[in-house]
Amino acid sequence: MVKTQSSRPLRARIASVGGYVPPRVLTNADLAKMVDTTDEWIMQRVGIRERHVVDAGVATSDLAKEASLLAIARAGLTPADIDLSLVATTTPDTLFPSTACVLQSKMGVPHAWGYDIGAACSGFTYALTTATHLVAAGSSRHALVVGADVMSSIIDYTDRTTCVLFGDGAGAVVVTGAADGQAGILDFENYIDGSGGRALCMPAGGSRMPASRETVEQRLHYVKQDGQTVFKFAVRNMEEVCRRILERNGLTGGQIDLFVPHQASSRIILAAAEKLGLPREKIVINIDHLGNTTAGTIPLALNEAFESGRLTSGNLVLLAAVGAGFTVGAVLLRWG
Repeated sequence: MVKTQSSRPLRARIASVGGYVPPRVLTNADLAKMVDTTDEWIMQRVGIRERHVVDAGVATSDLAKEASLLAIARAGLTPADIDLSLVATTTPDTLFPSTACVLQSKMGVPHAWGYDIGAACSGFTYALTTATHLVAAGSSRHALVVGADVMSSIIDYTDRTTCVLFGDGAGAVVVTGAADGQAGILDFENYIDGSGGRALCMPAGGSRMPASRETVEQRLHYVKQDGQTVFKFAVRNMEEVCRRILERNGLTGGQIDLFVPHQASSRIILAAAEKLGLPREKIVINIDHLGNTTAGTIPLALNEAFESGRLTSGNLVLLAAVGAGFTVGAVLLRWG
């Protein structure tokens, strides 16, 4: 297990947030017509009643563009002000060029550099950590951090154990510098446990198992999951990473104003929150109407909290995610 955590003050802050989901809604009733499942079965296990999915031809970069333009506008900036773009995604438009390159071209950003980050559901916390350091070091003035996925492109809609879980969507934040004493990013902790990689993966399509007739016929280009293994790891590690970051900062769960977790399952979220002593009213849960949008879940949840008035200036906010790999990440911040 490899861990990273902050060791000095981080002079960077989230200046704005934006989110976007495609208009098409896929309900549990719709899925019940496709596979052997029911609304009751899905709600009891993961707490999802509907999710948004793209129409044919809509790519991750298209969702990322909409979320990014909203975040940039809310920051009082234009695309020309962005000098760094990090895109966390499991479903890039293409293996290369990166989706960050595609997004830069679609938005007409003239000077930014950037790249994709592949950490599955923890991708946004990893990208936010990276952008925070580059801004704090003076290497970037205005960094765009995007979490975006079109999970419907890699979901097997004949597999009821996975097709009920995922949706499509994108969220974005703009990270800028923070003056001494100004609200901003306070701490982070990220780590990986690669021994769990096989529990949640897409077996084919990479260099180990390139696409072939056999891999297509065996449906190996879709998400495969060992649900029990993932559930146990997620509950334990979401609680552990949050507890460590809270203890390091002399905090308890009761002092957090808003807990914004990755939206994999309402059962995972509530189990971890209970162990941390976080009351239900402080937890952002939107999985019921968006499903698991992978790297998009946390910024989309932040955006909903902002738009609904739940996220206000001065709030102490804890972000946390567990994803395939396994990857784990948490970020503690003061909303400014």
